[in-house]
Amino acid sequence: MPNKDKYNSQEGISPIGLEREDHLLDLFPEISPYSTGFLDVDDTHSLYWEQSGNPDGVPVLLLHGGPGEGSSPLHRRFFDPDYYRIILYDQRGAGKSQPHGGLENNTIPYLLEDIEKLRNKLRIEKWHIFGGSWGSTLALSYAQQHPNECLSLILRSIFLMEEHEINWFIYGTRNTFPEAWEQFAEIVPENRKDDILNYYYETLMNDDDRKEQMKAAVSWCLYEAACVSLIPNYDTITSDEQKEYALSMAKIEAYYFKNETISPEKSLLNGIDQIRAIPTTIIHGRYDMISPLVTAHKLHQSWPEADYIIVPDGGHSALDPAIRSRLIEATENAKTITRQL
Repeated sequence: MPNKDKYNSQEGISPIGLEREDHLLDLFPEISPYSTGFLDVDDTHSLYWEQSGNPDGVPVLLLHGGPGEGSSPLHRRFFDPDYYRIILYDQRGAGKSQPHGGLENNTIPYLLEDIEKLRNKLRIEKWHIFGGSWGSTLALSYAQQHPNECLSLILRSIFLMEEHEINWFIYGTRNTFPEAWEQFAEIVPENRKDDILNYYYETLMNDDDRKEQMKAAVSWCLYEAACVSLIPNYDTITSDEQKEYALSMAKIEAYYFKNETISPEKSLLNGIDQIRAIPTTIIHGRYDMISPLVTAHKLHQSWPEADYIIVPDGGHSALDPAIRSRLIEATENAKTITRQL
C-alpha cells in the first residue's frame, strides 16, 4: 500500500477552478477537519476520508462528481457545521486517494462497496447523502442498494450514466459552446472526429507518450470547465499540480464513460420503488449544459414524491449562485427530517 503519512497534512488538489471564488459569503464558514484518515478497501486502493463540523451531529456524506473529480475543502461549506457531522472522501483514484488515477478494480460496484465500508468504519447507522452530477449517480445507486441507511437524499444536476448522456457531453454541447468544443476536438484527427471518446481514451491510457497524454488530459478538463457554469469560465492549467490533477480526472472520466455506462435495462429509473419513501430533493439548473434538464425531468416523472426544483438561472455547477443557494436551503431543510437512529 502507498505511504499515506505525507498526505495527512495536505488540503489536497482541488478541482480545476473550483476555488477561484472563495468570497462565497452565502456558504457556511471555512472549517478544518477534526479527523482524517485512509481506508484500505482492497490490496490496491486506499481512500482518503475526513470529518468536520459537529462530531456528535447528524451525519451527512458528500459524494463528489467526476468520475475522478475528488473532494474539496469548499464542499464542507454547504452544511451547517454546528448541526452536521460532515463526511467527505475521495473515490478510487481521485483526489488524495491512492494510487492517484488508479483504474484497477475501479467500477461502480466497487465504489458502492466502498461507501458501505466507510459507513462501517465510521460507525454510522444512517446518514444523509448529498451528491451532484456523477455524485447523483452514485447516490441513487447506493440508496437503491441500501435504502435503510439513508436519512435523505439531496441530488443536484442529475446524471444517470447512460450512453446518450455521454454522447451529449462529447458532441451535444457544441451547440451552445462551439468555441470550447472546437478546442476540445482539434487534437483529434479528422478521420476520428466521429469517434472522439475512443480517441481520447486511447491517448489518455497511453503512458508511453506522456506528452500527448497530458495534452489530451488538459484539453478534456478545460472543455468540461468551460461548459460547467451558467457564465462560462475559461480556466488555465499551468502548474504541475493542476496537470497531474487533470490527468487523473480525465483518465478516470474517459475510463468510466467507455466502460461503465448503465444500460437502459438497468437504468436507475427502474429502481425508484426501492427508494420512493426516502425524503429527497432534486435540484437541476435549467441551463445545465453538462447534464441537460431532460434527465432530471425523467427522474421527476418516475418519482413525483421527491421535491423537484428547476433553477431558472442555473447551470451545472454547484457554485452557480442560484444553485448553491438552493443546495444550502436543502441542507437546512433536511434538519427537519427525524433522526431515526
